[in-house]
Amino acid sequence: MKRAGRWLSSLWLAGCLVGTGCSKKEEAPPHPAAELPAPDDTPAQPSGAPEGAVARGGEAAAKPPVAVGELPPEEPGAEAPSGAGSPSAGAGAPSGSGSPSAGSGAPSGTGSPSGGATGAGTGAPSGGGSGGVTPENPKNREWTTDAVSLDRRDVPQATLRSVRAGAHPDYDRVVFEFEGTQLPGYRVEYSKEPVVQCGSGNPVTLAGKGQLQVSFTPAKAHTDAGEPTVATRELKPALPVLLELERTCDFEGEVTWVLGNKSNAPFRILELREPTRLVVDVKH
Repeated sequence: MKRAGRWLSSLWLAGCLVGTGCSKKEEAPPHPAAELPAPDDTPAQPSGAPEGAVARGGEAAAKPPVAVGELPPEEPGAEAPSGAGSPSAGAGAPSGSGSPSAGSGAPSGTGSPSGGATGAGTGAPSGGGSGGVTPENPKNREWTTDAVSLDRRDVPQATLRSVRAGAHPDYDRVVFEFEGTQLPGYRVEYSKEPVVQCGSGNPVTLAGKGQLQVSFTPAKAHTDAGEPTVATRELKPALPVLLELERTCDFEGEVTWVLGNKSNAPFRILELREPTRLVVDVKH
């Protein structure tokens, strides 16, 4: 019986090989997960330097380049000077007996000072608060028609050395330059009363409908011998908005100049140094 079974199995195998052949047992289809690529935890490396990259040398050259961030915008008032004036480094219209040193628009601290009513001075604002001195109020750099003031009663009396004016595409500029490194306190406002000379009380007539008073305390515009430090007390630059300037006070620690504007146009105040200046911009 066993021999008969073995004979039948051999006969079936021979028939399978001679005939159509036997197909192998089909393999099970692969699991879907086997088709996914192997995970890669290595971060992708840039194919090239990013835009604005700075090349690095030495050992750091083999590392990815470092992208440079966008530079901050310039401080207000860094535009090139314009306007008529003496041949100082800028083109503002300087006046007064003071030396034609930098007058300017950019805040101090960036770059060398340059002259003129709107020259690009250095970049950091003056009055950094050292030694108990009241620092500049950043809000005073905003355009306004309201009174702007900063009290510095305890600083030494500052001497005004020059006054100059110049025009920009969007505003007119007046620069008050002082001796030394410290600005006095100030108050800038449109006068609601007729303008008068502080000593005599005589009325002052200026061109324009807006009389912008700029007063400094403690300050003076004369030497110990009584000689004026600014040669002229009246300017007529005839700029788009600023038509005339006149000194109305140099008495008991106060110096006042009045700007005759076409109207009560918005203005802003900038404190600059190297040299020490207070800038008044009047918007067109």
